[in-house]
Amino acid sequence: MNIIEKLAQELKLKPSQVENTVKLIDDGNTIPFIARYRKEATGALDDVTLRELEERLIYLRNLEKRKEEIIRLIEEQGKLTEELKEEILKAEVLQRVEDLYKPFKQKKSTRASKAKEKGLEPLALVFYAQEIENGTIQELAEPFISPEKGVENTDQAIKGAMDIMAEMISDDPELTAIVRERTLGAGKITSEASDPSESSIYDMYYEFSESISKIPDHRVLAINRGEREKKLKVKVVAPVEEILKDMYDFVITNEKSIFKDLLIAVINDSYKRLMAPSIERDMRNMLTERAEKEAVKVFAKNTEKLLMAPPVKNARIISIDPGYRTGCKVAVLNETGKLLAYTTIYPTKPKEDIAGTEKTLLKIIDKYNSNIIVIGNGTGSRETEAVVANFIKKYNLDVSYTIVNEAGASVYSASKVAAEEYPDLDVSTRGAMSIGRRLQDPLAELVKISPKHIGVGQYQHDINQGLLDGELANVVEGCVNRVGVDLNTASPSLLSYIAGINAGIAKNIVAYREKNGRFRDRNELKKVAKLGEKTFKQCAGFMRISEGDNPLDSTSVHPESYPVVERMLKKLGIDKNEIGKDRGKQIEEKILKMYPVKEKRLKTSGSGLAALAVLLNDEKTKKDNLKKSIEKMADDLGIGVLTLIDIIEEIKKPARDPREDAPAVVFRNDILDFEDLKVDMELMGTVRNVVDFGVFVDIGVKNDGLVHVSQISDKYIKHPGDVVSVGDTVKVKILSIDYDKQKIALTMKLNG
Repeated sequence: MNIIEKLAQELKLKPSQVENTVKLIDDGNTIPFIARYRKEATGALDDVTLRELEERLIYLRNLEKRKEEIIRLIEEQGKLTEELKEEILKAEVLQRVEDLYKPFKQKKSTRASKAKEKGLEPLALVFYAQEIENGTIQELAEPFISPEKGVENTDQAIKGAMDIMAEMISDDPELTAIVRERTLGAGKITSEASDPSESSIYDMYYEFSESISKIPDHRVLAINRGEREKKLKVKVVAPVEEILKDMYDFVITNEKSIFKDLLIAVINDSYKRLMAPSIERDMRNMLTERAEKEAVKVFAKNTEKLLMAPPVKNARIISIDPGYRTGCKVAVLNETGKLLAYTTIYPTKPKEDIAGTEKTLLKIIDKYNSNIIVIGNGTGSRETEAVVANFIKKYNLDVSYTIVNEAGASVYSASKVAAEEYPDLDVSTRGAMSIGRRLQDPLAELVKISPKHIGVGQYQHDINQGLLDGELANVVEGCVNRVGVDLNTASPSLLSYIAGINAGIAKNIVAYREKNGRFRDRNELKKVAKLGEKTFKQCAGFMRISEGDNPLDSTSVHPESYPVVERMLKKLGIDKNEIGKDRGKQIEEKILKMYPVKEKRLKTSGSGLAALAVLLNDEKTKKDNLKKSIEKMADDLGIGVLTLIDIIEEIKKPARDPREDAPAVVFRNDILDFEDLKVDMELMGTVRNVVDFGVFVDIGVKNDGLVHVSQISDKYIKHPGDVVSVGDTVKVKILSIDYDKQKIALTMKLNG
């Protein structure tokens, strides 16, 4: 089975879809471009499936390269047989290939290699063949005594032969697979305290044991961290008796041979000294790799939801970065995020200047007509929130406030990007600006920092950073390209995530804009340094120009389709300057009229459910007719149906922002104290984080409450992310309150 067939089978796709996609990837096309503008070739595969396909393609190609390399290496040793070559070629995972190569791999000096240097390999092969049933092992070992080689007596010869056999057994790929499978199926991972007298956050793992095959990913990562911090001792407990029985059955082929007892000793030694440590590493690596992949997936999904949170329009913001000793930094922003003023207030300890804070806020609201106060969720957040909530209530203001996740704001404010954007501002003011802008346009602001600093995941600092960075970069790229950017206002950080654009070209675009003024036409991009035809093809459709020379530049229609679109508009009698003027229904009616289909309409008769059924059926018929008309039009224009459908949708509603479908931001005018909370109280909250074991919900008090995975739904769910996402507004009920630890247990099962 070749790679195309294998990918099609694994991903349940048509071979033609896979073949076309692989060709597009090999030709240097980006995933966002393929997903959006090559739907005919891929059969409309989305970017998630395309990335999965690309990832598997890379793995399978690397696997094939490794197979070729290993076959060459074994052949150079003169040990390659047709059977072995066939086994290597049909291996489906890299681990199997490496297992097959293990006996031929050049090793460092081992007990077995030293024994071979003493000429004892032939003796080991005689023992291992198990063909002799009479005589003694000592008699067979006598010819191998060689003082000049360091073999003084038969015991030394036998011991050396046993070391060679132990390595032969541990290197056997079939036996390795059996032992690995047995350990995975019946083994346990255990942990105990390094110092039982010391209490720590790992208390629950001080006497812990769980099946390798069943342990949840978040526990694997917790145990790994506890071990790394030297709080835990972790080991794999294998079903040794069962494994040794498997090994005896595999190795001992002649029960009557004189070598049986010797082989039992060799097997025991091979497992304990060579195989067990290796298999334990395999199991730990396998669990860690699986847990890291799942953690990265959760982090990526949470990050995507945060990035795709809807922008809050017409927000004239007072942004507060809370603090204690040095006060709370305040940035005042207009609707477009422009900094109007900045100052410092001291509502929290040690000063607690409430009167001064209120005076400053009143002055700002009066002067700049601010309508939203944004508070970062860092140190001093809830104390600041209490002052703000009381202030709004006291003066009966038409102002709302909300809490914004400020994770990474300090990273951004001290970054090179921030220094280049606002060289004249101090770090704390930049941080306050960033917090406010996260409400106005989360995507545009959050792309300025590494997504792993956003803080919506679990154990993000403990997992493979390369894996995390790669996955999160894909998520950000996907979000930015799904939304598109305004070519005349986008920052270099935002532009650098557009398909085909790197950081250097992004800076060149901004430099060109600053020198020559607004872009008037997408084709002007070709004048930007280092932005050639290939890059233009990848990026152009994701760049928007509002009020430019060509109305199509304000849409996500790709310039390569402009000639077809203009022919289509001419046929329909629509001026392209009217694009975006809510003519959706009119466009559809014109298409139906120009490309009529034979209609089969049902007459509406009767009443009640029967009439409703007929009406619904009639709507379906209209949709079917429109689809058939579009198919006819596509054939007439010489364009793919899927591409034409996208073009029509875009002309009906240009550059529609997909973030409009996301849950709206929850604004507050009042605050709850922790002491106000009561068991069974029902509240509305915002999901702040989704992890393997549950979701954290902001209900307006100092600490987020936890909805354990078992309290999310009455139905069984595999992962909390299957039901809720970061940013969702949810109704919860309080199950329990720990006033000492300030912890709140919540449930989303409100009927029980």
